[in-house]
Amino acid sequence: MDISLPALMSILALVILVGISCVNEDLNVGFLGIAFGIIVGGVFGGTPASKIMNAFPLSLFMILVGVTFLFGMAQTNGTMEKLTAYSIRVCKGNTALIPIIIFLLSDFLTTIGPGNIAGCALMAPVAMAIAGRVKMPAFLMTLLVVGACNAAAFSPFAPTGIISNGIIAKVAPDLGIPADQLDAIAWMVYFKSTLAQGFVTVVGFMVMGGAKWLKEQRGASLDIDELAPKPEPFNAAQTTTLLMVALLVLLVVVPGLPGIKGTLPKMLTNMLSNVGSISFVLSIVLMLTGYGDSKAAVKVMPWSVIMMVCGVSVLIDVMDKSGGLNFLVQIMSSVAGPTTICFWASFVPAVLSAYSSSSGVIMPMFLPMTPGLVELTGGDAISIISAINVGSHLVDTSPLSTLGALCIAAAPEYEDKGVLFRKLLIWGLSMSIVSGIVCFVFFGVLGL
Repeated sequence: MDISLPALMSILALVILVGISCVNEDLNVGFLGIAFGIIVGGVFGGTPASKIMNAFPLSLFMILVGVTFLFGMAQTNGTMEKLTAYSIRVCKGNTALIPIIIFLLSDFLTTIGPGNIAGCALMAPVAMAIAGRVKMPAFLMTLLVVGACNAAAFSPFAPTGIISNGIIAKVAPDLGIPADQLDAIAWMVYFKSTLAQGFVTVVGFMVMGGAKWLKEQRGASLDIDELAPKPEPFNAAQTTTLLMVALLVLLVVVPGLPGIKGTLPKMLTNMLSNVGSISFVLSIVLMLTGYGDSKAAVKVMPWSVIMMVCGVSVLIDVMDKSGGLNFLVQIMSSVAGPTTICFWASFVPAVLSAYSSSSGVIMPMFLPMTPGLVELTGGDAISIISAINVGSHLVDTSPLSTLGALCIAAAPEYEDKGVLFRKLLIWGLSMSIVSGIVCFVFFGVLGL
């Protein structure tokens, strides 16, 4: 396989960027991605910097800002925390129901918009405190919380799902996907991820000691007020915030339903054309009523991840135009077929994601390869996309990731943090091969 100098330099720049992201978490590689793109495109590709800067994904940036700003206000005014506390009380002291409640609640909170990192940050302290009271190993609770949050991370309302769907929309013309099918595909990718990662989480929990713990809890119960003290009722600000979140879900889902799609006034559909624009409009209510603190919300927004995604996308665009992306596609497709591509599309991103940012670096790197992989292997586009997404996130139980680290930090004091670190590291790294096998079976063989 021949490769041009611009393509070679773009790949070298990406390798350096990924390497830096693996060894230095304090350095935002998004800004490096923009700089590397300008250097490679300008020096070796003869492309003016102004044209390279046009590759910055402004639409994706605005959608991410809108959604994370709305949920930033929901987080800082106590709405999400209080919703979590009330939801935990559903088990009514039946300790055997706790794993189910924790998994479903973590999944639900992530799905409605905060995303996997914010969802885990909300759930980890509560879940670990409960784990201490019911004598559940912190390792098992981490599997539940991180597994559920990552399983739902590709919700069209969540930042990771928005990133994935933004990249899919960009490559959709090359895949022959009409624009009016993108919403349906977004939900399809979400359900495939939930299925695969949920399966691994449940099986892992049971095999690694969960079945034994559940057997010991048969018939056991605790005072629900001791397990999860009843919080104060929702105040006006929190009730309004919940209403805004419910409206967000409705305004995203309902217009796309059969029988409704295309019947709404054009003025309304123009104003509420995506989840980001809807979030900006709903944020007005919280800001003008004083129910949301915009300054506090801006401070908790994941600016680092947003800039990583957008910055790396600039370098990937340069890489695509120089032929570097096509070269990598040819390498992957040379060892894969229509079904086995699901293994490689999950395994390779998983190995890199164990040491780098899943949504900020790995997804923007691999998702644009989908059209080429489909063309050269004959694989299914949605299955390949889902395999990349699952592989890049299933390893995040590792303590080297933000989610794993959040759970270690919140673990009960009696837990040996060193032992917990090693267990999560082994589990996280082993998920690279597990993700490949699961995606091969689920998406390649069974065609789920």
